[in-house]
Amino acid sequence: MINPFQALLDSALKPSQFPSTSRYYGVTTSAHRTSQGKEVVCLLRRFVPSSEQVTVVQEHQVTAGERLDHLSAQYLGDPEQYWRLCDANDTIRPDELVEHPGRVVNIALPNGMTGVPGA
Repeated sequence: MINPFQALLDSALKPSQFPSTSRYYGVTTSAHRTSQGKEVVCLLRRFVPSSEQVTVVQEHQVTAGERLDHLSAQYLGDPEQYWRLCDANDTIRPDELVEHPGRVVNIALPNGMTGVPGA
C-alpha cells in the first residue's frame, strides 16, 4: 500500500514517474526526439543490487504450487513487491524462485535498510 503522505513528500522532493514502491522509482529517464519530431521517453539502466548488499531476515522453503506474488504478499505485505524477492535472491526470472519445491528463498529488507538477521 502506498502511504499518501509519503507519496506527496516523494513527489515534492524528488519527482518520479513511478510510485515509491516501484522497482523503477528513482531511475532516471532520458528523452529522445525521433526524426518525425515525436518525443520518446526511456528509462536508463536500473542497477540491481547484489544479494550481498541486503539483510536477510528470514528464509522460506518453497512447497509445490506456491506463487511468488503470494510469498510477496505474505512476507512483504504487497504482492507487487515480488521483485524485491528476486533482487534478494539474485534472480532475473521470477518464476525460478518457486518452480522447484524445497528451494530456499531469502526474505530481505529493502536495499539500503539494515537490521538484525533472523530478528
